[in-house]
Amino acid sequence: MHHDDHHHLGLAHDLSRLHQQAFERRVALRWLLGAGAASLAGTGALALVGCGGGGSSAAATTSGSSSGSSGSSGSSSGSTSGCSVIPAETEGPYPGDGSNTANGSVANVLALSGVVRNDIRSSIAGASGVATGVPLQVIIELVNTNASCADLSGYAIYLWHCDALGRYSMYSSGVTGENYLRGVQATGTDGTAQFQTIYPGCYAGRVPHIHFEVYRSTTTATNWNNKLRTSQLCFPSDSNTAVYATSGYGNSATNNASISLSSDGIFSDGYSTQIATMTGSVGAGYVARLKVGISA
Repeated sequence: MHHDDHHHLGLAHDLSRLHQQAFERRVALRWLLGAGAASLAGTGALALVGCGGGGSSAAATTSGSSSGSSGSSGSSSGSTSGCSVIPAETEGPYPGDGSNTANGSVANVLALSGVVRNDIRSSIAGASGVATGVPLQVIIELVNTNASCADLSGYAIYLWHCDALGRYSMYSSGVTGENYLRGVQATGTDGTAQFQTIYPGCYAGRVPHIHFEVYRSTTTATNWNNKLRTSQLCFPSDSNTAVYATSGYGNSATNNASISLSSDGIFSDGYSTQIATMTGSVGAGYVARLKVGISA
């Protein structure tokens, strides 16, 4: 199956946001570097930061460690108590959070009953499709950078990504009637929100990735206007290669071989706070962990 034409919009949209993202990241770093941070704290503004994941799946064993590297330039100048600013990234053209339309109607999976769930592999609200692929558990941990990166409970994460063939439910040809691989989870007392899903495919022009938005609670996670920040998660190359050697992933192996994190339009300016710590295998399934913090 070929989805290049369908995803041409997605790549163009992502690239068009790069200049804006660079500006946002410079501003975020200034907030943490001096009076700007103090001023924002006085107004209750939120800065999203991340402690990142890890390197290869062979070296990664836990999500508890934190990185002092900046996600935008590799510098540690923006770090606070071991956490550094996580870049605000484009939500892309397929967010399904009420910010755009699909097939002539507002696309908002957040308004559907059943969207708060752990297992996002099946569709909800009358749709019956089920996404298949290598099992993947995604664990995102929210921490408070104003309290030595203490865990934050009661927040909400909305997470979405493409299926094994690179299609986005609600938008892509063949799956416009589905809403799988989209879901919301509240963070528990340990600060984590966990999702059971599949390893996403790789479509032309982007490295494999997962989108997520942070909300103050599941009550406010009903429309994009309430989000605190949008970012993206990426994967080490070894797990990508292993997954795409299996059947069911269409052109993912070829697409993945044609791009890297250093050449990707979103991650080329740095990804140290966005790359997941990976454990597991194709046969057993993978676990991807990422620690993300906000100034709360």
